[in-house]
Amino acid sequence: MSIALLRVDDRLVHGQVVEGWLPSLKADLVAVVSDAAASDEVQAALMKMALPPSVGLLTLKVSEAAAALNDPKTAARRVLILVPGPGEALALLEGGVAVDRVNVGGLHFTAGKVQLGRAVFLDAKDKKALRAIAARGVRLEGRPLPSDPPEDLAAMLEAR
Repeated sequence: MSIALLRVDDRLVHGQVVEGWLPSLKADLVAVVSDAAASDEVQAALMKMALPPSVGLLTLKVSEAAAALNDPKTAARRVLILVPGPGEALALLEGGVAVDRVNVGGLHFTAGKVQLGRAVFLDAKDKKALRAIAARGVRLEGRPLPSDPPEDLAAMLEAR
């Protein structure tokens, strides 16, 4: 399998992903790794409806995702992995999913979160997970759309 991108975005499948990232990455499979989404048939059906017919969708629990993504049956696919938070991204890396970068495209404001870059709001748990990802040698980029310039989130985390 070719992982085109591992993206952290709390909205999962939405317009920026469908109109911006999928065509740019030429992905033919979206893997949503989220315990909540994997347990919600309605959410999974809505996400599938939002995707072009030529793009497949997997909704996976975090505990099952690494094995499913490393399965030889998906070797010919070009996959965009979407996770709702940095913790899920770190769990994938710890489970053996190999990527050279993690794109953080949208973590929106909720109480107790502070802004780091465009459309990236983090709490202490998010920062800890992102630092652990960076410590693995994985590049952290903040970028809502492929046409936007990437921000070095690891350097921004260090500055705070």
